[in-house]
Amino acid sequence: MHNMKLKNQGGSSAVEFAIVLPILVLLVFGIIEFGLLLYDKAVITNASREGARVGIVYRADPTTGDYIPLTEGEITNVVTNYLSNHLVTFGTPSPANILPDQCQDSGDLLTVTVQYHYDFLVIPNFITNLTGGINLGAETVMRCE
Repeated sequence: MHNMKLKNQGGSSAVEFAIVLPILVLLVFGIIEFGLLLYDKAVITNASREGARVGIVYRADPTTGDYIPLTEGEITNVVTNYLSNHLVTFGTPSPANILPDQCQDSGDLLTVTVQYHYDFLVIPNFITNLTGGINLGAETVMRCE
């Protein structure tokens, strides 16, 4: 009689596993997604720092020898190149909105703002339908040299 009791409960572990598996998979992929989100946030912050760093340093004009600041377009190119080389996106990333200033005089403050819309990557259909993604942003302010 003891054997018969074990036979009747043989499929219960498979049913329990089938119930727990989707929750476990969702938890694991949620952790991965959150890690990717935090990584991309750090990349956006570093990109704004890189843009500000190159924007505050004057460079010598090769023809006149005068020291001039980088233009807003050149700062934007630095930030865009940094983002394209470091962001984790499985496919085509959504474009970042980059708002740089240009140094006018030594001692002025230069602000570089980067805004990026993060679309969920690992479980996109489920999460994107609920939230529509997350807007990430970073701003760096440095004094012109």
